[in-house]
Amino acid sequence: MPFSRRDFVKTSVLGAVAAGVGTPSKGEDAKPNPVPQEHDVQAGSHKRPIIICANNGYAYLEDAYAFLKNGGDTLDAALKVVKGPEDDPNDDTVGLGGIPNEEGVVELDACCMHGPTRRAGSVGGVRNIKNVSLVSKAVMEHTGHVMLVGEGAERFAVAVGFPRENLLTEHSRKIWLLWKEFHSTDDWWGPGLGDPHWQPPEIRDKPQSELWRERIKNLQARAADLGIEPELQLAAVRKVLFPPTGTIHCSALNDKGEISGCTTTSGLAFKLPGRLGDSPIIGAGCYTDQDVGSAGATGSGEENIKVAGAHTIVENMRHGMPPPEAGMEALKRIVRNYNGDMAKLPFLDMTYYILRKDGAYAGVSLWEGYSKGRPHKIAVHDGNLRAEVTVSLLKGYSQEFPRFPDIPEDLKKGSEYLK
Repeated sequence: MPFSRRDFVKTSVLGAVAAGVGTPSKGEDAKPNPVPQEHDVQAGSHKRPIIICANNGYAYLEDAYAFLKNGGDTLDAALKVVKGPEDDPNDDTVGLGGIPNEEGVVELDACCMHGPTRRAGSVGGVRNIKNVSLVSKAVMEHTGHVMLVGEGAERFAVAVGFPRENLLTEHSRKIWLLWKEFHSTDDWWGPGLGDPHWQPPEIRDKPQSELWRERIKNLQARAADLGIEPELQLAAVRKVLFPPTGTIHCSALNDKGEISGCTTTSGLAFKLPGRLGDSPIIGAGCYTDQDVGSAGATGSGEENIKVAGAHTIVENMRHGMPPPEAGMEALKRIVRNYNGDMAKLPFLDMTYYILRKDGAYAGVSLWEGYSKGRPHKIAVHDGNLRAEVTVSLLKGYSQEFPRFPDIPEDLKKGSEYLK
């Protein structure tokens, strides 16, 4: 019988508290890493032009950098980067193929800021339009508004020439179906009493590790029944158990010191219809000030809204903090909002992408990564294309709480879930 989300959260919290879980792996104390100084990290390059972005934009930096270096506008360069994942049906964090809301509908959000003209545009809760990053620019250029949402944003997009299309790919639909069936103890999704596969609720007298292994094996078997490819089944299971918060941010700076930024997302997987995270919120998911620099975020949107993360970082730089310190201070505000409670903080994560107008930059994150071997990264192109591991405030991995159990080798073979 599938395990309900309510039970999942309850038993995870109780089990973790009892076992002392919620702190980083190997028994390390969950204490902040030292704040890096500017010469210690990426911020020492000070090259222009430069583009920084979330690592899912890595493959699109080369063309965007060439465009920028040849005199292209900074916002157009950043949009060239984020449009790549929006167009990619295999990237389920943004645009086409994004993981849908709880009703199986893909809803997209985006915002942009153009430093040279000090303008901004934003859209939220948009359905049926793939490139919402470009729609946010259209709002900036063709209206007297800053933000449009929902049906109005979709109708505006169509009016200015964006085609309507189905954004739910077959793969994303199957992941959504797997998630729905995982919740069958909370609603009327099957199997029902008449189904030969129905089982009474299990008596949880087994160790948590054994229950987790059984749960994952059952989910993987159901993923196979739904037609999810073998090498993608465990990745789908992970998304059901740990709904992802996929997003991409990009900031671009040219050799004249002009700077722009944009952020686009499909939002929290399986979210309530109409939910907006930080990505369309100017000052939270993205903020650019031509006098100072640009910052953006991926991660737990609700938490970033509460600290106005991107704006906070830019203001910190305005007052003299170097990019790494400016980002760390924003992360500390998130930690303070939970009074440093290590029974709660591993449920969330945040990565900031920071670019100062002189070319100094940094990538900072709340945790080191999603799990061991999957660190948070920032992609950079300043004439040298590379991905760099972020500097984290806390040691450990956000999705080790509740701990994702070791997978039997026969199940893990050929899987993409660690990538």
